[in-house]
Amino acid sequence: MSTAEPRRVIATVCLSGTLEDKLAAAAAAGFDGVEIFENDLIASAASPAEIRQRCADLGLAVDLYQPFRDFESVPPEVLRANLRRAERKFDVMEQLGADLVLVCSTVSPDAVDDDELAAEQLRLLAERAAARGMRVAYEALAWGRFVNTYEHSWRIVRRADHPALGVCLDSFHVLSRGGDPALIRTIPGEKLFFLQLADAPKLDMDVLQWSRHHRLFPGQGSFDLRTFIGNVLSTGYAGPLSLEVFNDVFRQADPKPAAVDAMRSLRLLEEQLGFPVAEPAPQLSGHAFVELAVDEVSGARLAETLAELGFESTGEHGSKPVRLWEQGGARVLLNAKSETPGSAEIGALAVESADPSSSALRAEAMHAPILPRTRGPEEANLASVAAPDGTEVFFCGAGSGSWLADFARAGAAPVPGLGITGIDHVALTQPFDHFDEATLFYRSVAGLRPEPIAEYAAPFGMVRTRGIVDPTGSVRLALTGTLVRRGEWAPAVRDPQHIAFACDDVLAAARTLRERGAPVLRIPDNYYDDLDARLDLGEELLAQLRANSVLYDRDERGEYLHVCTEMLGSRIFFELVQRIGGYAGYGVPNAPVRMAAHRRQRLAATGS
Repeated sequence: MSTAEPRRVIATVCLSGTLEDKLAAAAAAGFDGVEIFENDLIASAASPAEIRQRCADLGLAVDLYQPFRDFESVPPEVLRANLRRAERKFDVMEQLGADLVLVCSTVSPDAVDDDELAAEQLRLLAERAAARGMRVAYEALAWGRFVNTYEHSWRIVRRADHPALGVCLDSFHVLSRGGDPALIRTIPGEKLFFLQLADAPKLDMDVLQWSRHHRLFPGQGSFDLRTFIGNVLSTGYAGPLSLEVFNDVFRQADPKPAAVDAMRSLRLLEEQLGFPVAEPAPQLSGHAFVELAVDEVSGARLAETLAELGFESTGEHGSKPVRLWEQGGARVLLNAKSETPGSAEIGALAVESADPSSSALRAEAMHAPILPRTRGPEEANLASVAAPDGTEVFFCGAGSGSWLADFARAGAAPVPGLGITGIDHVALTQPFDHFDEATLFYRSVAGLRPEPIAEYAAPFGMVRTRGIVDPTGSVRLALTGTLVRRGEWAPAVRDPQHIAFACDDVLAAARTLRERGAPVLRIPDNYYDDLDARLDLGEELLAQLRANSVLYDRDERGEYLHVCTEMLGSRIFFELVQRIGGYAGYGVPNAPVRMAAHRRQRLAATGS
């Protein structure tokens, strides 16, 4: 396999907006070319010649015009009409500067199941195309009436035996049917005219609806694209890697960040295939800090709760209104920069990298540019990038690094700690249209690995959540999103976030918190009655859990104890967690109980 980077192409159908919007977004994201979707051109006021010039001005080639439907295996009178239609499309392609047209396997009721007739008519189309200096790429639709596998489309192309007729392979059409991509190796590379890529989640539904609404960019779904493309490249295929993704969210989102997300997905895939895309993601060793953006009111409430959790206020930043709180290896920064009364949210998180400079270079290679940052001459030079939801992500040296020197160390007499050893995970609620994008961002930029998605019915709708973690389990993020959001989650609570602190003994910590009068979230007795029915925990443990509002979960690998605070400020709460054995989850079964408890707390606080 060549080590030269392949050309990168995106179908205009992947993006929202007019054709002109889509072309501008594709060019800005660094794509080399586009597949022009016929509907996009039809809706444009610009002529094909003007679109060709627009692409040239943007540095884009027109690699494919598509789709041409329902051509083959038809009666003579239908064939005549189809050939006339084809000639008109060749006229359009000539003006566009496109020399390759995609022909989808037929779904027409006029067609018959006759491979010889299909080959004969496709050969005739290829002769017409060749006379115009063009070629035809034949694609098997997964829902094609008679031809719905790539093996079948290749048999027809081979029977037609024309140099201007080849195969288009689409990963969705192959993998959604459970096809064996290994057989791709039997197709000569020169007969593979085009390669279209899409990922997708595993869904048990009609394949046409699956394709039209739920495709994803590579790395966001469940398909084994690395093996699929490896088989394609083994044939000697030297064409572009092109994205063709039908997705309701992408086609309503701002096309510019969507195109960047698409490019990031391709670069990650290329890296997995062995292309020299970027330096490997440096090893991470933990969370360096989490920064909360607060105002005067919420900052005081959070500071009080941190003190009750046993954190010590250990320093004030030399040039910014930021105070550092520490316990064990856990560090929280309160940044008094919010101008909204009572607001509090995670503004930034920092991970410890074995090589922060390489982490920053990798981020830029993955289309996450380093954010501009003002700093004093003696302050640490920390590189950061913006996640899709706006959270700032910093890369720090392993251990405390030099950034702690930016804080004037002035600690008050600390309250006894609660056995907090560090940050276990950070939970970030994502807007629906950023959920998959965020997963891909952290995967490509920081080298985190996505865990399976869990969905559950919460008091306020269906919720999905996914953990992403580094290979050593030192850095964990939990991404959560509502499938459909209508209105507020609860009074004054918008997209709740939390920091989960690792704790040696959650039960002991919860007892201490209760004695200190800390704002521990009250869990109802019904939860513990159900816990008793489901799990034989013993009377003593169950009584301790109930008395201290501690939540419990277990799986085949271990146990998980966790206790939450009430909501602090607009959207923040803290959690203490204890992992026993090999438990690696996040207590997802308890999330609906916690959500309902937070709503009760907020309603009581507002007098509703």
